Amino acid sequence: DPEFGDAYYNRGYEKKELGDYEGAISDFTEAIKINPEDIDAFVDRGSCKMYLGDDKGAISDFTEAIKLDPQDAYAYSERGSAKINLEDYKGAESDLKQAIKINPEEEIAYTQLGTIKVILQDYKGAISLLNKAIEVNPQDESAYYNLGYAKNSLKDYEGAISDFTKAIKINPEDGDAYRERGLSKSFLED
Repeated sequence: DPEFGDAYYNRGYEKKELGDYEGAISDFTEAIKINPEDIDAFVDRGSCKMYLGDDKGAISDFTEAIKLDPQDAYAYSERGSAKINLEDYKGAESDLKQAIKINPEEEIAYTQLGTIKVILQDYKGAISLLNKAIEVNPQDESAYYNLGYAKNSLKDYEGAISDFTKAIKINPEDGDAYRERGLSKSFLED
């Protein structure tokens, strides 16, 4: 009965939201056993696996979701994120660009593409992508953080301070943003 699959999925989703990723994976797995075409269960199970550091397992789930629905931009974004974790930047870039092609408002894809550019030290490319991510979602803390990092690397310390401050306003618990903002301020004083 597909209704039982929905019950497992819903319970798994709640567990995921509460940070019980192992419990969520168990429920999403049961939902998939009942309905092997439950795209959301594959994507959410993949996200939980990624949170637990099982990026290869996550990629497998995201790939299955994409097979079931090749137009699922979020599945491409999540698979791209898992590939970044595995340092497969070319594979990640391909997935993230596909996500944007499917949905030009897929903010996670812009943020993650910008992150790749920062990692590869293409700071000007990063700034362009991260500005787009912020345009789509002005509350994207990660985009502000990476934007600040890119600007810092280009010696735009005032711009970096502004971006780190925005990241801190969104997430006052982000110690890295405080540290980076402090570095930017010290560079500005030199």
